[in-house]
Amino acid sequence: MTIMRDRQAADDQRHGDQPAPLVAIASVILSMALVAIGNGLMFAYIPVRLGVEGVDPTWAGLIVTGLSAGGIAGCVLTGPLVRRVGHARAFMVLSALIALSNTAIGAGAYPLLWIAARALYGFAICGLFVVAQSWLNDAVENAIRGRVLAAFYIAYIAGLGVGYFLLALVDIHTAAVPLIGVAFTAVSILPVGLTRLAQPPAPVAASVALGRAWRTSPVGLAGMLAVGGLSMSLAGFAPIHATAKGYSQEDVALLMASMPLGTLILQFPLGWLSDRTDRRKVLIGATLLAAAAGLFALGFDGGALGALIVIYLLWDGATETVYSLASAHAADRADKSEMVALSSSLLFAWSLSGFVVPALITALSAFYGTQVFIYVSVAIAIAYALFVIWRIVRVRPAPAAETGSFAPMTAQAPLPVELAFTGEDEPRRP
Repeated sequence: MTIMRDRQAADDQRHGDQPAPLVAIASVILSMALVAIGNGLMFAYIPVRLGVEGVDPTWAGLIVTGLSAGGIAGCVLTGPLVRRVGHARAFMVLSALIALSNTAIGAGAYPLLWIAARALYGFAICGLFVVAQSWLNDAVENAIRGRVLAAFYIAYIAGLGVGYFLLALVDIHTAAVPLIGVAFTAVSILPVGLTRLAQPPAPVAASVALGRAWRTSPVGLAGMLAVGGLSMSLAGFAPIHATAKGYSQEDVALLMASMPLGTLILQFPLGWLSDRTDRRKVLIGATLLAAAAGLFALGFDGGALGALIVIYLLWDGATETVYSLASAHAADRADKSEMVALSSSLLFAWSLSGFVVPALITALSAFYGTQVFIYVSVAIAIAYALFVIWRIVRVRPAPAAETGSFAPMTAQAPLPVELAFTGEDEPRRP
């Protein structure tokens, strides 16, 4: 048995010395796209089903908070899991936990059970992203890394949109939606289970150093603290609020399915602009656009669905762009040797905000209604824009270590974490 393991390790090492075939790389991207379809469907389903059952919207907010709490645990515990069993097996284990979470949702509309189930989902999906992104970062060469990760994020965004749209086609009074979610999660295991993509060596745990991240890029770290709450609030509470306002299942599904289009519409032009000017100025514009969209959402609250679709599309696209720009700005200002700690710190900040802000909104919504998420989101966006303006006006810009190219990302997924791998002199930078 030991000889077989040694032979397999030698084969993997020889495989790892050569460029990974595109088909093998595509297997990881395809798996995450299939996971995204089930995830989008469940994101839209839960608040609509709770509304149909007459459950107080506060429970839906607690479910979002539970998801974020699970995400923090996933950030901390995924590294040890990968060290123990490797990337492929960790991917399968985490996918199985998502399937288990969806199965628990299918047992019936029991809010306490759903909080636990979505916390389990939050742990698993955060872990899946850490595994998938670190695997791709190790497998691809520098020349194509940006394009591969861009394809990864776009595939996930498209999968979310498909999942949101599917809600309009399924009877939510049965367990059909959770079963479909389980099915997509199960199918997503197949590409990774059959892949010949070599696994990276066992990683060393990456450290979280918020102080160092702040010294490297205050705008980047503050951006993750802002956008973690913004993204989780918009994705989690938009369907809750729409359901509370009386929009139908089909309306909510259409609204949610339209939102990812904003990412595809706004990220590329604003990202192109940020590569040619001070990213912070583009960050201010994107953040103020998100704040303006939130104010328009208040003005049209409960109004024509078409107007709300346009508003939420722009709102979501602006939020996603803030996420990508802030992470790109932080990477611009970091040395290569700092990337592991920086990416881990940004991920932790994103996850922490994604827990604290939904918890605050859940508490406030019990007194002020579900629309409070809009007020909180607008306040966060304006505060961050003012902070970036202050940095530009009062603080002389530090020279960037190396200006990279903008890559599209989604705020519904954690930042790519570069795990520190054994046997390498220094961590790699995408």
